Amino acid sequence: MSAAKAFSLAWGVPFVGVNHLEAHLYAAFLEEPDLQPPLVLLLVSGGHTLLVAMEDHLRYRLLGGTIDDAAGEAFDKVARFLGLPYPGGPAIDRLAMEGDRNAIAFPRAMLDEGYDFSFSGLKTSVLTYVRKHPDAANADVAASFQEAVVDVLVTKARRAAREVGANGLCLAGGVAANSALRERMLDACIADGLRPFVPSREMCTDNAAMVAAAGWYRLRHDGPTPLSVGAVPGLRFPGI
Repeated sequence: MSAAKAFSLAWGVPFVGVNHLEAHLYAAFLEEPDLQPPLVLLLVSGGHTLLVAMEDHLRYRLLGGTIDDAAGEAFDKVARFLGLPYPGGPAIDRLAMEGDRNAIAFPRAMLDEGYDFSFSGLKTSVLTYVRKHPDAANADVAASFQEAVVDVLVTKARRAAREVGANGLCLAGGVAANSALRERMLDACIADGLRPFVPSREMCTDNAAMVAAAGWYRLRHDGPTPLSVGAVPGLRFPGI
């Protein structure tokens, strides 16, 4: 018998299966409970880069996702190449503050092509540039790389919000802690008349509170989950 099943049977607590990706979205409603759909969610982490339209609570439409490296994965790989510690996102964020984000014109893959993302080519461009220019300042490389990632993420999210007719734009996932991404997202929402949601840094990474929030909405809508359900490591965003 699983631990979850034993606990549920012993204490009478409802068992609710929670999708990890959906939980990141519901972190927003913990801090901003009066957010109103339709919303566009930009979910960026080490394993995922997704644009999702939330048409109503628990009803979604996938707009796009990464076709290769996720944004956080690209941060980790570039950081490792530059000799920075793991995880790469915070290390590049700190170093980029000392550099010139316009120093190097790294590519913005698929910038004007739908809502899918590709960061593998950008990662390769950084590696190629540093090998050709070994004297380049790591801070300039980090800042220019970060700017390329943020530019693509924010440009596509803004366009998606306009297409969907969203009331607001929500940022979620580990990469949502990135300083440049947070600043650019807020600026974009102000310029476009959208309600922004940028989570506190504590709510960006995986946490129990976001899981509980998603579980509360799922319990209200679907009731308890059958105890026979199993863990699905590759589970997609619910309903899409």
